[in-house]
Amino acid sequence: MQDNTFWWRGGVIYQIYPRSFMDSNGDGIGDLPGITEKLDYVASLHVDGIWLSPFFTSPMLDFGYDISDYRDVDPMFGTLADFKALLERAHGLGLKVMIDQVISHTSDRHPWFQESRQDRTNDKADWFVWADPKPDGTPPNNWLSIFGGSAWTFDSRRRQYYLHNFLVEQPDLNFHHPEVRKAQLDNMRFWLELGVDGFRLDTVNFYFHDPELRDNPPVPKGEAKTLGAPDTNPYTWQRHVYDLSRPENLEFLKDLRALMDEFPGTTTVGEIGDDNPLERMAEYTADGDKLHMAYGFDLLNAPRSAGYIREVIERFQRLAGDAWPCWALSNHDVVRSATRWGANEDPVAYPKVALAMLFSLRGSVCLYQGEELGLPEAEVPFERIQDPYGKVLWPEFKGRDGCRTPMPWQDAPQGGFSPVEPWLPVESRHLPLAVERQQDDADSVLNATRRLLAFRRAHPALVDGALSLVDVGEELLGFIRETDEERLLCVFNLGGETRSTTLPRPGIPLQGHGFAAALDGDTLTLPAYQAAYLQLDR
Repeated sequence: MQDNTFWWRGGVIYQIYPRSFMDSNGDGIGDLPGITEKLDYVASLHVDGIWLSPFFTSPMLDFGYDISDYRDVDPMFGTLADFKALLERAHGLGLKVMIDQVISHTSDRHPWFQESRQDRTNDKADWFVWADPKPDGTPPNNWLSIFGGSAWTFDSRRRQYYLHNFLVEQPDLNFHHPEVRKAQLDNMRFWLELGVDGFRLDTVNFYFHDPELRDNPPVPKGEAKTLGAPDTNPYTWQRHVYDLSRPENLEFLKDLRALMDEFPGTTTVGEIGDDNPLERMAEYTADGDKLHMAYGFDLLNAPRSAGYIREVIERFQRLAGDAWPCWALSNHDVVRSATRWGANEDPVAYPKVALAMLFSLRGSVCLYQGEELGLPEAEVPFERIQDPYGKVLWPEFKGRDGCRTPMPWQDAPQGGFSPVEPWLPVESRHLPLAVERQQDDADSVLNATRRLLAFRRAHPALVDGALSLVDVGEELLGFIRETDEERLLCVFNLGGETRSTTLPRPGIPLQGHGFAAALDGDTLTLPAYQAAYLQLDR
């Protein structure tokens, strides 16, 4: 049996967006007691843990990613006692609990920033990134906010600009200041002592900035823009050399790892938005003294061919060393994979094979709420848009609300999520895909997810085995997963046509995963949207 200290290595983590999971008190917004109510369902998926997006005290201008109190629960989600009850119930079901940590910036209503902006001499004066204007009054440099416009806003009290990589109301902390680093580590210690099992670290490569405030260079004409942002956003037109992924970050991550090591069995997964995400992922998780895991946006963007996925795996394998990835196809920041990758595919068969591929990669997995139902991206009309990102870049980019709409539990008004109109509308196309509709259908995406995750647990090679790519043709994706005890060949047909390939070596087809394939001698034939798992000789 796998050592529980390393549960995260090859673990499957179910991401919950609290506002949209389950409303227990009838106010149209999901909450912690609602999550607790549905934990039996989560456990039935055969996942290893949950990740909760922010539930901390916040003005909610960026829906909890603008924190004004790191150590308390926002009243809309419940109380600290509700969180403790959730933690106890999850642990009783064998589920680990990871929570978001947004430590690169605060809300402008956080007491630290309220003090810092008063003058240039107070105790928190240097806790945020302040800089004088240029002689002509313009911002200190050309850095841009991901949410649009300059990353600098002028404050009349200090007669200086402050840095914000996101909203104006999300000032960036100055991680060059040792007291800032200590304060944020102390905030994380608070939750570890309560019993959480780990952290998802928002924008983990944004902590430090270039103290010389040098301008970012432009992306050379013709070169790809690789950041996880739409190319309609000028933010992608710069190479982000000086405003993120600074070398000082590595030392802080070592300090964070030392804290985590005080609490055996806890883990971290970092979100990386970078011009070179796989390189950064490898760097941040190497050598066992920084992050346990990290994820980028390589499988969270538009390309989805077998060739593209193969190239991502090849590049990571080349760079990885002992690094450990955490893969995802969907989350709260991107268009749902059933639409982003599967818009022109079979709406039931395609999500199944895409998840089979995801669950078979070397690394850990994040599964976003509703992904196990095959939910497509919701259409949210402009008048209901909540996401500040979408409001700025509409209509070319509609923001992130389409992946954040309420979880459909029943084919009923408001999807069984709430008795009242929720904060975002329930997508009508989601109702036939509700949990209660899929629960007893053996061929549903929901039950396929359960089968696949049970199959993964039964095969150690899929959890923690090495991975080596094999040539099965351009239209198929194939690789071998192996441990000392087991060697599996995994082949996936992500397209809508039957494909055949000559196996590189003989194998015995495995059952229990729910897919169909035909093996005739050394010729494997995969119908559309099917996968094959074969046991190979050691």
